[in-house]
Amino acid sequence: MDTLDDTDRQILELLLEDARRPYSEIGDAVDLSGPAVSDRIERLQERGLLRRFTVELDRQMLRDGVSVLVELRVDPDIAADVATRLGTVDAVEHVLRTVDARLLFTATVPEADVTSLLEEWDLLQYVREFDVRVLADTVWSPSVGSAELAPTCVECGNTVDDEGTSRVLDGTEYYFCCESCESRFVETYDQLRDGT
Repeated sequence: MDTLDDTDRQILELLLEDARRPYSEIGDAVDLSGPAVSDRIERLQERGLLRRFTVELDRQMLRDGVSVLVELRVDPDIAADVATRLGTVDAVEHVLRTVDARLLFTATVPEADVTSLLEEWDLLQYVREFDVRVLADTVWSPSVGSAELAPTCVECGNTVDDEGTSRVLDGTEYYFCCESCESRFVETYDQLRDGT
């Protein structure tokens, strides 16, 4: 399986600084042509590592409420579902889920009224308790650093290392920790696709 090299990391860092940066400018910085940078970015998107190019707003400059950090305690069985639903709420910016079923999110709400926000989105029923803190400021500084590519095996959930495999099925790339996981997944995938 392909891994991230230093050039991939440099490209990602440059995109994190400014996602609108022209490929030719990125190419100058990493000693590649613009089309070669485009190919690498496309490959990172196909792998699922680079999901989207987006805009980061400073919501504190908008007059639509108070910025808050909220910690929710929910049942572990539904934590992932509640996190997904929170991600669809306009007022919510970032959602984090811990292994002990706590959810943290930042949001901008009128007069720090988190209860109304949770009721409006029919989420209050899932919350055991919550804590709200008004934010003075936020800094979001994602970085690639020296991280290695480590997708999750779609068959067994293990981390895929450089000895793993990947396969494109109907335009989507899937990652596997070993050939036996790949075989089982492809067999099941083909059966489901063919309706057998």
